Amino acid sequence: MSETEFEIRGGVELPAIRRDIELHTEDGLTLVGELAVPVDRAPVATLLTLHPLPTAGGFMDSHIIRKAAARLPAQADLAVLRFNFRSVSSPRGTSEGEFGDGETERFDLAAAVRFIEAEGLPTPWLVGWSFGTEVAIKHGLEHRIAGAILLSPPLRRATDAELGRWAGSGSRLIAVVPEFDDFLRPAEARERFALVPETELIEVESGKHLWVGESQTRRVLTEIVRVVNPQALPLAEVWPA
Repeated sequence: MSETEFEIRGGVELPAIRRDIELHTEDGLTLVGELAVPVDRAPVATLLTLHPLPTAGGFMDSHIIRKAAARLPAQADLAVLRFNFRSVSSPRGTSEGEFGDGETERFDLAAAVRFIEAEGLPTPWLVGWSFGTEVAIKHGLEHRIAGAILLSPPLRRATDAELGRWAGSGSRLIAVVPEFDDFLRPAEARERFALVPETELIEVESGKHLWVGESQTRRVLTEIVRVVNPQALPLAEVWPA
């Protein structure tokens, strides 16, 4: 690494056009969020991120989602939309409403999809993490999406019937399952996702539910990009200063 470069790690924020946004749900709530897009070119696809469990501290700044927004517009030509589910607060602000345990959050997802459509953003992919995967599985097929990338899916709220609807749906389903997950480990994941034979199940050796550490962050972001824009791989590890 030269003196004119810096390493991409931790809280580094690469160049992007970022703006605060509001989403308006069909049940009358205003949600807060951010859209990040590449600086000097059109995005090739859009990541609609769905954060971990609000009652356990999940929010739009949960680290994998924050780092996707900080890095991937520059590294992989992607638009990244992140927002707080209903009732959730972050430095960006507080989304109205009450926690809906994955049910009323369907309105939040719908509001985000409408925003993407209104903005003319291309090829939306859902990227859920933990609780966000439950919202994606339960409600994602109500919308025109390319597919869903599930990071650490617990499969606690999503029923077998809801999961089974993805079989033959035409929307891709990718599950990224840590070896040492707290809720769903690879062996059980293989059994559960057998309901959707076309699921691409990625087992991450030594991975954990929260993906702590730069090596796990890079692995997760690489898997996302491999699905959505593989031509951008390998992801740059340094950037011009």
